[in-house]
Amino acid sequence: MRLKHIFLFISVFIFTKINSQSTASEQVTRFSITAPQLDTLKTIWVYLPKNYQNSKKNYPVVYMHDAQNLFDAKTSYVGEWKVDEYMDQLTENESIIIGIEHGNEKRIEELTPYKNEKYGGGKGDAYLTFIKNTLKPHLDVIYRTKSDAKHTTIFGSSLGGLISFYGAIKYPEIFGKAGVFSPAFWINPEIFDLVKSLEISETSKFYFLAGTDEGETMIPKLEEMITLLKSKGVKNNQMESKIVEGGKHNEKLWSDNFGEAYQYLTTNN
Repeated sequence: MRLKHIFLFISVFIFTKINSQSTASEQVTRFSITAPQLDTLKTIWVYLPKNYQNSKKNYPVVYMHDAQNLFDAKTSYVGEWKVDEYMDQLTENESIIIGIEHGNEKRIEELTPYKNEKYGGGKGDAYLTFIKNTLKPHLDVIYRTKSDAKHTTIFGSSLGGLISFYGAIKYPEIFGKAGVFSPAFWINPEIFDLVKSLEISETSKFYFLAGTDEGETMIPKLEEMITLLKSKGVKNNQMESKIVEGGKHNEKLWSDNFGEAYQYLTTNN
């Protein structure tokens, strides 16, 4: 019983190298950690800069969702973002990238802050609490991180874009920057009321991306949010938005634009 108790309540780290059949960089490893807020075990992917082992520097951290699709074509059934390939070629402005695997059938649950009448969900706060109260403190001990909000970015697409934006506006003391790709604002329209009710931090920074072929509501909802943010006093130098003509709701759109968004969010920290 004691061993079972320890397993349930203490984070379990199992570091593994990605096998040779994958497309993931040698800089990518995985471990598992207990997520008590979600009553599950989460697999976490970690990308370390190429010179990490030979340096004594501390690095900014980018937290990303849907880790299965970020680094490895083998684990993604729809193609990968190639985040590791992009990061491998950098010699400056390097970061530690943390990928959090989605919960498969629980993905909507975890990545939506509000419950949708048709699709369910609504455990986004528990998911973010896992990141900020369990995962981040562990990583800040294990790795040489710059742990302040100024050097902490949250980044994702679709539902991951929604929860990234929500996390940055609700917890600006933790997540100072947000990469918001193809955000699923439609599933949780309550987020517009939340923005109206909050003071947006003057130090927050956002990068928005959407394609014109992502459905009829994507661009209008994104433009509505950007207009709302401006009305709340968010300055032009706090956010960037890009609309891709012909861009579809897929990994190619997000992969092609990751580097530009990454540089905008992390340069001049």
